[in-house]
Amino acid sequence: MQLRTVLDVNVVDVQKRRNPSKHYVYLINVSYSDSTSHVIYRRYSKFFDLQMRILDKFPIEGGQKDPKKRIIPFLPGKVLFRRSHIRDVAVRRLKHLDNYCKALLKLPSHISQSEEVLKFFETNAEDLNPPTE
Repeated sequence: MQLRTVLDVNVVDVQKRRNPSKHYVYLINVSYSDSTSHVIYRRYSKFFDLQMRILDKFPIEGGQKDPKKRIIPFLPGKVLFRRSHIRDVAVRRLKHLDNYCKALLKLPSHISQSEEVLKFFETNAEDLNPPTE
C-alpha cells in the first residue's frame, strides 16, 4: 500500500498537556496528496527523534562526510530553562519548527517522502481524538 504523501505543513500553535505529565505539543496542519488535511500534535522530542532518524538514514545529505554538502535542515536546539519559562521556550520554538518542517518538504523526494518523514506527519489515534486536558 502506498502511503499518501505530504503536500504542505504549517506549525500553527502550542498546546499544554497534563498527561502523562506536563508538556507542550505543537499543532501542525498537514495537507496530504489524497486531498485531505488534518491537525496533528507532536512534542519537540518527536521532532528530535525524526531528525536523528533522517540523519542516520541520509548521512551524505546530513553532512556527515562533508558539512558543505548538508541539505537536511538543522532542528532548533534543545534548550535548558527554568520551569517558569517553559511556555516561552515552546512559543519561541514554534516558528523555527515551522521553518524546519517546510524545509524538510522542499528536500529531494527520497528524503521528503521517505518513510520516516511520512510516518511523522501521518495521523495517529491521539491526533484524531486529542486529550481535552
